[in-house]
Amino acid sequence: MKKCRITVMRIARYDDLIKQYENPMEHPCDMELGQVFLANGWEKPDGFCQSAWDTLSPFVLALSHGGEGFYDGWMKNPRSAMLSCNDGFRPVSFLVEALDEDAD
Repeated sequence: MKKCRITVMRIARYDDLIKQYENPMEHPCDMELGQVFLANGWEKPDGFCQSAWDTLSPFVLALSHGGEGFYDGWMKNPRSAMLSCNDGFRPVSFLVEALDEDAD
């Protein structure tokens, strides 16, 4: 099993939807652009958003176990995936990459 790197590539924010539909929240998202997390195999990295992990974890599981080539060549690097969390108000896009380094 391999480690995977998860990098925050983009953070969007839809203020019109937030104003219209969302209840006020103090810390709805703590991700920062360029932030990097290392997943030790299929283990959720410390400090990683649980909601985002729920979306990314099937891909991290597959990549950490040697999976590649999702969706018939979707990614230039077959050992990677570009994914977004499921927050409709402030979606975060993540690049998930399998590393050559073995998980602990």
